[in-house]
Amino acid sequence: MVKIDGKVAIVTGGSRGIGSAIAKELAAHGVKVVINYNSSSEAAEAVVKEIEQAGGTAFASQADVSDAAQARVLVEETIAKFGQLDILVNNAGITRDRTFRKITEEDWSSVIDTNLSSVYNTTAAGLEHIQKSDAGRIINISSIIGQAGGFGQTNYAAAKAGMIGFTKSLALELARGTTTVNAICPGFIDTEMVQAIPDNVREQIVAKIPQRRFGAPEEIARGVLFLCRDGEYITGQQLNINGGMYM
Repeated sequence: MVKIDGKVAIVTGGSRGIGSAIAKELAAHGVKVVINYNSSSEAAEAVVKEIEQAGGTAFASQADVSDAAQARVLVEETIAKFGQLDILVNNAGITRDRTFRKITEEDWSSVIDTNLSSVYNTTAAGLEHIQKSDAGRIINISSIIGQAGGFGQTNYAAAKAGMIGFTKSLALELARGTTTVNAICPGFIDTEMVQAIPDNVREQIVAKIPQRRFGAPEEIARGVLFLCRDGEYITGQQLNINGGMYM
């Protein structure tokens, strides 16, 4: 088990949903958390306040991580604030779901840039600092859709599958050091995105999940904690947290 108390983490897309749960879980175990957000400043500050009230340390940092320059600033702010970076959780993501014939160039590029190019941007900016840590962790939040595909989600599936390939390749490059690189592939998690699905469609999705329920954001967060704290010998892997929907 690695001591993570006092380590520093960036969680992109950390203001809500899975990202918020990850930030809170890490903070509860002594990690100083930088909650990155793009536009939802109130939500990000609410997460910071909740963490601080529980005795943790966090601050919110605005950056559109699909832009390489802003990703560099995010890392620079983290180093200026805490002097180190140990853990990077690439969680930022959007959807623009449409059948392929209806997908526009903007639909394609916005999803690829936000979900996949951001992983390159933040990792490129932060890797030098992460490799200095004795507990360096890069954790990419992919998706079951990147493994199995999804109707009307060619852009999202391509981005999430790309995250998996990125994870495996970088893990090989870094394997001789102490930095591990892994992906978590959530199934259908009970976040705002899933809650917006019509009830009849939600029922159809649940019927396909062997455990007959949606996952909770906190279950993904505990997966991140496991990889940070107990994952010294785990790298290049996909941790599937999906209720048995894809094996």
